[in-house]
Amino acid sequence: MCGIVGLHLKNDSGHQPLGAQLASMLECMTTRGPDSAGLALYTDPLTAGRQRYSVRLPEHADAVDVARRAGAELGSDVLVESVRPDGATFVSAGDEDAVQAAVTAAEMDAVVVGFGTAIEVFKDVGSPRSICDRYGIAERPAYQAVGHTRMATESAVTTDGSHPFAVASDLALVHNGTFSNYATVRRKLEREGIGCTTANDSEVCARFIALQMSRGADLEDALKMVLKELDGFYTLLVSTATEFAVVRDSFACKPAVVAENDDYVAFGSEFHALGSLPDVGNATVFEPMPEEIHVWRR
Repeated sequence: MCGIVGLHLKNDSGHQPLGAQLASMLECMTTRGPDSAGLALYTDPLTAGRQRYSVRLPEHADAVDVARRAGAELGSDVLVESVRPDGATFVSAGDEDAVQAAVTAAEMDAVVVGFGTAIEVFKDVGSPRSICDRYGIAERPAYQAVGHTRMATESAVTTDGSHPFAVASDLALVHNGTFSNYATVRRKLEREGIGCTTANDSEVCARFIALQMSRGADLEDALKMVLKELDGFYTLLVSTATEFAVVRDSFACKPAVVAENDDYVAFGSEFHALGSLPDVGNATVFEPMPEEIHVWRR
């Protein structure tokens, strides 16, 4: 049992107090997943080919020094946008695979937990409230966010096993449920040269979606392929820089509720996570039907 939440602002503003709203929503899901939590925030996109890299660093590492050495390895600037309790957010215009390789060459214990033009990813072990407080989520503006509280079932309680899984540029996935055939799908991905870094079944799904999109599928088509190829009981919330999507399996036994009005689309595993949102009383509230894919685009 896990809890997932999300918020997608329809109006064109990256400066809403969305972090505070998501932190409150995430705290409401504590009982569904008390061992770890995480979230992805989408803010004003970078330009000129630059991307943000959310990087977890060991305690001994100095973020400025790691960025300097990574830049020397890359042959292009790697800049520190911000220092975080777990590491730093780097910015670079280099090739994304080369940037990640340069970061890990500069610091072998560095872990890139997410990257993209708009996304920043935070994930840690602990209660949702403690994690949101530690990273100052309530003070962060954004136009879109997804979050997750985890109750580990098929893998250990670790930061790496926490959600979201953000395995491609600006792509984030949070998941409630289990996939019964994820090992089979993981082996298929390996034959395509795609490896997983954790034992988590959700990572397999995220990498499967990323593969479909790398081949030209849009997010909706990629989720149709999930319904076709992955078996299990699940609710997924998946986002890109411009999309916010929900899908449930054919039995739809994992809870999901959507509230939509003129200003936003909100998602939660339970309605009480949405109850404090502005004007939610005038929103259209519904539960997505089995195998029904909903996608909202900016």
